[in-house]
Amino acid sequence: MKKLSYVAASIVLASSGLFATAASAEVSYNVGWASEYHYRGIFQKNSSGSAGIDYEESGFYAGAWTADVGDGLEVDGYFGYGIETDAGFTASVGFTGYYYTGEFDDTYEEINLNFGYSIFTLGYSIGEWDGFGASADYDFLELGVDFGSGFYGIYGSFGDEFDGDYFELGWGTTISEIDFGIAGIFASDELSDQTSSTGTPTESESIVFSISKSF
Repeated sequence: MKKLSYVAASIVLASSGLFATAASAEVSYNVGWASEYHYRGIFQKNSSGSAGIDYEESGFYAGAWTADVGDGLEVDGYFGYGIETDAGFTASVGFTGYYYTGEFDDTYEEINLNFGYSIFTLGYSIGEWDGFGASADYDFLELGVDFGSGFYGIYGSFGDEFDGDYFELGWGTTISEIDFGIAGIFASDELSDQTSSTGTPTESESIVFSISKSF
């Protein structure tokens, strides 16, 4: 997708000089484990460990994250710029690339737009999957709600050459600076790894436990 490449390149050029002038930066690290790794409603692997690093300065951010997917690692890289107004409105634009060291999957690269206000967040991504030589374009829309006291809900839906949607309902808390979470994930048959007795895909339901720490 040449258009995507051009947009990503323009973001790099626009932000590179500003990063160079940063006098100080905030860097954080994270490690985690999930009983099942799901991404956008799609099952990836049972019992997956992960680790990441994030950089933030004056609204600009960049980071990397990796997770065990069985056949090698998923390695993600991302960068972008975000704002927050005095009224509590947030917005950001960025780029994310998903890469794999094995044959588990092929490269995804996408532009991300995110907005938030009060308890709601809205994200829209447009990207391209390399598809092992048969590339496909996709978009993804995600709506999140923070119900308070650690409870949240997410609805996500794929479009263009991808299809399927999912709901996620979860709860998280922090104990002694360690984050714990539990979530129920309900995916349509297009995203599901589960099948009926006849072998046809069916809607999936999963309960996921997670633990992580940032420092």
